[in-house]
Amino acid sequence: MPQYDGDRPLLEHIDELRARIMKVLISIILVSMFVFVFSIKEFAFGDMIVPLPFPDLFDNIAAGIIEGIRDLVLPSYVRVILTTPGQAILAQFYTSILIGIIASIPLIFLEAGGFILPGLYDEEKRMVQRMVFPATVLFILGSLLALFFVIPFTMGFLYRYGLALGAETFITIDELISFVVFFVVAFGISFQLPVIMWLISKAGIVDANFWKANWRYVFVGLVIFGAVITPDGSGITMWFVALPMMGLYVLGYLSTRSIVRKERELANSV
Repeated sequence: MPQYDGDRPLLEHIDELRARIMKVLISIILVSMFVFVFSIKEFAFGDMIVPLPFPDLFDNIAAGIIEGIRDLVLPSYVRVILTTPGQAILAQFYTSILIGIIASIPLIFLEAGGFILPGLYDEEKRMVQRMVFPATVLFILGSLLALFFVIPFTMGFLYRYGLALGAETFITIDELISFVVFFVVAFGISFQLPVIMWLISKAGIVDANFWKANWRYVFVGLVIFGAVITPDGSGITMWFVALPMMGLYVLGYLSTRSIVRKERELANSV
């Protein structure tokens, strides 16, 4: 039985939820301010060189992250430019918030679990807890795939058309950050497909045979999804989205088959 107290006043639940949300917001704000205000400088202590945070509003940690992203995803012949005075500070601000959210993910899971789990049955608690680790790993894998492979390839592929025309190749700083953030988040979320399939099957909404019978329609949908979220109409970069998701769909189907097998073994033992 769930440990949730049904007689607990609604206002107490709202107060608890507000308190947990405030903890998460404070964590995001503190980390974001640190990334935005401080840089990492090397200080000499005798023969030791120690990197320590040092206040620097211009050459801050966010600026270093943006510089690293630029070197990682952009071809060497593409220059980053500013077309309005506020683009640089906004790019650093958005990057700081993104880092604050990423750094606060463990706290987000902790506070969400602390609020939701008391109202679940034991089996539901185990199901949710079992999914936290694979969901986190899949999100990280999808984000890393986008950052280290898909985005650099896409940037290089699209800008080659500009070189063929003899055009100057530029990108504004805000367009670069928004492009990277969009792809990283989109890949991280799309890699949750096996987790979603497992949860749907575990809840008894559909079984493994549904995923097997409808794979053709799903694959067509994944190709369309890849075409929608990729920025070009070449028909090439969309496969960097569709093919990994097809593999994840197969992985999700295999995980749902294990649910059916365990249920059959349990029924036979009874």
